[in-house]
Amino acid sequence: MARRRERASAGESAWARRRRTVRELRASGRDGPRLREVLPALAALLAVTCAAVAGLALVSRAFGGRAGALLLVPLAVVAVIVRRRSRRPARRRGGYYTAEELAELDMPALVVAVARMLRRDGWRVLPPPRHDTLHLAARDGRGLLLDVAFRPVAEPLPDEESACSCRARMPARGRAGPPLRLVVHRGTFTHRDEVWAAREGRTYLIDGPRLRLWARGTPLAQVAGGVVPTPRRM
Repeated sequence: MARRRERASAGESAWARRRRTVRELRASGRDGPRLREVLPALAALLAVTCAAVAGLALVSRAFGGRAGALLLVPLAVVAVIVRRRSRRPARRRGGYYTAEELAELDMPALVVAVARMLRRDGWRVLPPPRHDTLHLAARDGRGLLLDVAFRPVAEPLPDEESACSCRARMPARGRAGPPLRLVVHRGTFTHRDEVWAAREGRTYLIDGPRLRLWARGTPLAQVAGGVVPTPRRM
């Protein structure tokens, strides 16, 4: 079995390996900024720089050096605004999102956002399993395993035992007790959902308000009210 995998990986093209690596990094929240994220800021910075140089040259030539110095004040304000907007991709990669940004994310992007938030809190996000289930797995320095499932709108709670095999990826001896489970939903859970989570045990529901609180920077251990412990750094 291992030889077959080695042969399959050896026969995989460099382009296929690169795409698979990028997909895994993106799913775990460790990828860099995309071009569409930085292109608006770069274009705005280039336009402001060119306009500033041209404006200073024209004003200084027409009205003298003092007028050119006065023009630097609004230019400095514009530069500050552009700089703040350019920080948005870096802030997202660090695991911080506003409520408006969370609402604009589709489900794959929400998985990436939660992966970044977990890494921000000290969890190590494991490589994603090779299936279409929206799911994450993470662990801390003690070996505690954290399962994260995502509930789209108007769908039932997932059956984690049958939907994902990621729990088998970590040997039992490497775990610190049974895994914890999070179910993330941007909406509101019903009473039936809460009863299900209480019956399952070691399961915590992250609804919209808790998710927004977590995205603003509150640690998951505090959001979950102590159900999820503070992870030990790797």
